[in-house]
Amino acid sequence: MTVAGDRLTNFPDSECAGGADGISWDWQSSEGLPYLTCSLLSRWSHGFFTRDFSPQGPIDLTEVLEPGAKVYRLQQVHGNAVLKTTELSPVAAPGPETAASSYAEADGLVAERELEALWVCSADCVPVLIADDRTGLVAAVHAGWRGTAAKILPEAIAQLVAQGSQLENLKIAMGPAIAGEVYQVSVEVAAELGATIAPLSAVSATADGMLEFLHQLPETPVLADPEPGKVRLDVRLCNALQLQQLGIDLSQVAIAPFCTYSDSARFFSYRRDRLKKVQWSGIVSASRTSSF
Repeated sequence: MTVAGDRLTNFPDSECAGGADGISWDWQSSEGLPYLTCSLLSRWSHGFFTRDFSPQGPIDLTEVLEPGAKVYRLQQVHGNAVLKTTELSPVAAPGPETAASSYAEADGLVAERELEALWVCSADCVPVLIADDRTGLVAAVHAGWRGTAAKILPEAIAQLVAQGSQLENLKIAMGPAIAGEVYQVSVEVAAELGATIAPLSAVSATADGMLEFLHQLPETPVLADPEPGKVRLDVRLCNALQLQQLGIDLSQVAIAPFCTYSDSARFFSYRRDRLKKVQWSGIVSASRTSSF
């Protein structure tokens, strides 16, 4: 699992950030504006876009990644519903990012055909892009703490597997999100996420008991907080631990070393600014002419 140092760290001035396993996060440019890519997904057109692209939406950004690809997006509702592209109509025309009421309600998308651009937006929650190294198909997931508690990422993986994917062929990149060091939540919220990665014998534990279990993990997703009844929570690590429970090797998972809350120059953060502003993350399913 690619992280920077021992825990997630911000790299506001670096052009790329790499991990010990050779996976790198690289800054790209479109008309002078920066967006982020992950070497784990280098065979697919993809990007984790910054606030600099606002108010551009999925149609404009698909032109950056793969002109001509069909565009798909959702009205995100912090749940665990994952839809296939055949259940939706492609986005037909550009529109403001806040006019989402006409889109299907869900927080995950799974491609079923080539050259489908899948988009999710975030402003502290975790954008996750997934690709199958054998079929070329992809998925995009918006995983806030509520979606993570409802195990949206395992649900998206299950849908890919139902389409013929094998777990060992999946590549999973979690983009910029609020880092655990600065994400204060209640003990109850942390315990709810802990229940998704705890053994069955521990699921019925009290909130304090669940926290004790989480603190004992080799890579704990919780940190202490000075305020009573509060902890700091690493939502990306919770998702990675869910993937590990599925049998996915953490060498298949990359976590961006960027914090939306801490890096105000590059990312919107709802927790920091209390504004409904988002950045988009997208990936395009591979063409049949690609070497998959």
